[in-house]
Amino acid sequence: MESISTYIFRASLKPRLYRDIEIGNDASLAKFADAIVTAFDFDSDHAYGFFSKLTGNIYQSPVRYELFADVDSGGTARSVKRTKVRQAFASVGSKMLFLYDYGDEWRFKVEVIGLGEKVPKAQYPKTVATMGNAPAQYPDPDEDD
Repeated sequence: MESISTYIFRASLKPRLYRDIEIGNDASLAKFADAIVTAFDFDSDHAYGFFSKLTGNIYQSPVRYELFADVDSGGTARSVKRTKVRQAFASVGSKMLFLYDYGDEWRFKVEVIGLGEKVPKAQYPKTVATMGNAPAQYPDPDEDD
């Protein structure tokens, strides 16, 4: 019987701005993406993808999982709906860039920081730790930085 049934991820926008999310290892990357967006109080209304390159031209990542991979059969991206968390993230320390909203380009670094076991009757995914206040998804263009 497999005892590792959850992954604990840190999704961070900056070093001291992150959310730790626990999710079942059999959840899809689409469900994980929704958990990240929800943890930061964003609306789930934009395209997104997971990219193996953390910096530079992420579109040249050797491994990519994107929302519309099922629709666009000509690309090299894999499906977020058909890929399980355990397939995309091999072990503790595995990292990817989660790009949310291709226009505004919210770039989250996601890293496996722990493994766990599902607790009976617990709801997953769940946010298990937070650091920093989530930014406004759509900042007021009239406000000064």
